[in-house]
Amino acid sequence: MKFFIDTANLDQIKEAQQLGVLDGVTTNPSLMAKEGITGHDNIIKHYIDICEIVDGDVSAEVVATDFDGIVREGEALAELHEQIVVKVPMIKDGVKALKYFSDKGIRTNCTLVFSPGQALLAAKAGATYVSPFLGRLDDISTDGLNLISEMRLIYDNYGFATQILAASIRHTMHVIDCAKIGADVMTGPLSAIEGLLKHPLTDIGLEKFLADYRKGNP
Repeated sequence: MKFFIDTANLDQIKEAQQLGVLDGVTTNPSLMAKEGITGHDNIIKHYIDICEIVDGDVSAEVVATDFDGIVREGEALAELHEQIVVKVPMIKDGVKALKYFSDKGIRTNCTLVFSPGQALLAAKAGATYVSPFLGRLDDISTDGLNLISEMRLIYDNYGFATQILAASIRHTMHVIDCAKIGADVMTGPLSAIEGLLKHPLTDIGLEKFLADYRKGNP
């Protein structure tokens, strides 16, 4: 399972990279704005800065919603750095663009996926990654994990190479549950990744080891 961090915060990206388990980064205009990154030139520079920190894929999102605009923005983003993956919305023109990019050898991440049908279309169009937003489904009392399970079944049935990128991860149990189901990738906040480190018995055991050591080595 690949671990991506979903942020535009360079310090958090560096911290996740230093942990040694980071495989990539996803971000979007909202996360950019949260970090005060606005304006086309600043956003483009920020994508490059992220690519220089991490070794893996960096999803960069288009803001256009028409085919020509998506293609134009996507091609420009793909030229920025070899690690860039073009993030395309799950809309009709987005699916058309996925096919176009696939034929051109440009890697893509189909975002805002909320149903098995959408996931199937994205895979058929050649998306590299498909991002089901399980947290947002949970927010409206719908089982987001079930969507990932259905996607896993469909993709395995037909041998799609498209990777399931579990997005909108909110907490550590989301990570564990996605790993059990077989999601290829998770993307979430640093806290969800670091939460995997924690267990009270680890803390208790370590404290006992240290206390015993201090007794023998005053």
